[in-house]
Amino acid sequence: MSPMKVARTAGAVYLVFSIIAVIGEFAFPGFWKPGDPAGTAGAIAGAESAYRWSVLTSFVTVVLHLVLMAILYELFIDVDRRHTVLMTLFVAVGVAAALSNLMVSFVPLVIVDNATVFSSFTQAQRDVLTLGALEWRRAGAAVPMSFWGFWLFPFGTLVIRSRMFPRILGVLLMIAGVGYLVTGFSNIVFPEHRQLVGKWMMPLYFGEIPIVFWLLIKGARERRA
Repeated sequence: MSPMKVARTAGAVYLVFSIIAVIGEFAFPGFWKPGDPAGTAGAIAGAESAYRWSVLTSFVTVVLHLVLMAILYELFIDVDRRHTVLMTLFVAVGVAAALSNLMVSFVPLVIVDNATVFSSFTQAQRDVLTLGALEWRRAGAAVPMSFWGFWLFPFGTLVIRSRMFPRILGVLLMIAGVGYLVTGFSNIVFPEHRQLVGKWMMPLYFGEIPIVFWLLIKGARERRA
């Protein structure tokens, strides 16, 4: 395919990926109740279907990220092989970390659906395990969050070097990368400031949006020698 078609395909996948990611982040009820094991377990048991859909949404998101990366690899491999491979590796490792973290989400479902297996545990103990699983997932999310920042730096570099796009789009991608990295690293080192840091870094995340619509609407210019 021509760079134009590849770019627009990437834009379409990128847009769907972004929409599903936003849905997964904001469309489902808050199952995690800090310091309230019974409330957390009750929220999941009372809306198990919604909880399962939230897990599926997260899974689809990471799969789409892999698809997007395969398309971007095709688009940029002749621009700079080293940065293209680096971008792909960052996404692959980030996806592996995200999937590993996502597996923890099944712990509450196993507890809810297999009460006889956990019959030796009291209800309070089962509730603590449920809350602990969600706490574990929240803490572990800092690792894939960091890789979502790492991959935007080689991506931004490729956008700039390719001359198929306005260079400002590459700069904005790197700015977004800084936001994700600061959030991920601070969640590891200063977890008590998670919400404050996320609030301050949130505007930087929007640096990723312009490239999505540029790819989808404008595509990519033919490379000049």
